[in-house]
Amino acid sequence: MNTIAFLSMDDLEGYVSDDELAYAPLQKLGWNVEAVSWRSKAAHWERYAAVIVRTTWDYQKDLPAFLETLSEIERKTRLANPLQTIRWNADKVYMRPLEERGAKLVPTLWSDNIASEQQVRGWFDTLRADEIVIKPTISAGAEDTFWLSPNSPEISEMASVFANRSFMVQPFLHSILKEGEYSLFYFSGIYSHTVIKVPQPNDFRVQEEHGGDIQPFMAKTELLNAGEAILRLLDEVPLYARIDFIRDASGQLALMELELIEPSLYLRMNEKAPRHFAQAIHAWLL
Repeated sequence: MNTIAFLSMDDLEGYVSDDELAYAPLQKLGWNVEAVSWRSKAAHWERYAAVIVRTTWDYQKDLPAFLETLSEIERKTRLANPLQTIRWNADKVYMRPLEERGAKLVPTLWSDNIASEQQVRGWFDTLRADEIVIKPTISAGAEDTFWLSPNSPEISEMASVFANRSFMVQPFLHSILKEGEYSLFYFSGIYSHTVIKVPQPNDFRVQEEHGGDIQPFMAKTELLNAGEAILRLLDEVPLYARIDFIRDASGQLALMELELIEPSLYLRMNEKAPRHFAQAIHAWLL
């Protein structure tokens, strides 16, 4: 039986992963799966028919080393998603060219430094927002992401948190609390399933690790059309993609993120999803 690797991290304690649900359908298609940490010094990448980037949820702590590992993998075997795609997707500035191509985004300010508290306070007026969110452009799992009001004591910390670090600023949209964030999943460009993610009370982060509630969702035409529109903006169809949407202040769906590196796929949320993912991998490998 041929073997493929699901690229992971040294320790998944504290994280929720369900990638193993794809193992059985992949075995039925003739593929054995091994989970391997991207930090492994003992891995022989050439022994795998392919390496699929999956739960590498600490890559942002050392992006250069992560990309170097992926470069080594791609020299020795097939890699999905491809290194070129991952390089592009690793910094959230990828959303700027998507917006230029027609994607609707949440209004966003982009910057590389914070000179003063006054600069931070000025963003409320610039965005015409009572509350804002600041987050690094290279991040995962809502790490170093701040939800601020003009009186938030954390404002004084922003200059040190984002020293020499690119970041983005957006108005805080209360729809995340009332409606939630939608995530649509596509395998080789084919729609698989959708989940809706709602933060726990008094929080804004939707990830399970932060107490978010994740539920399956039956996507209707508006949401499906929005997802397809984003996929059409890509130069190449990725093996896997997660597209996150939130409803903006005008009531329209806006792109929050296009995840092409290591998105949680929530395979457990749809009984057909593990098979969809396995079939996409199998077809890609043929």
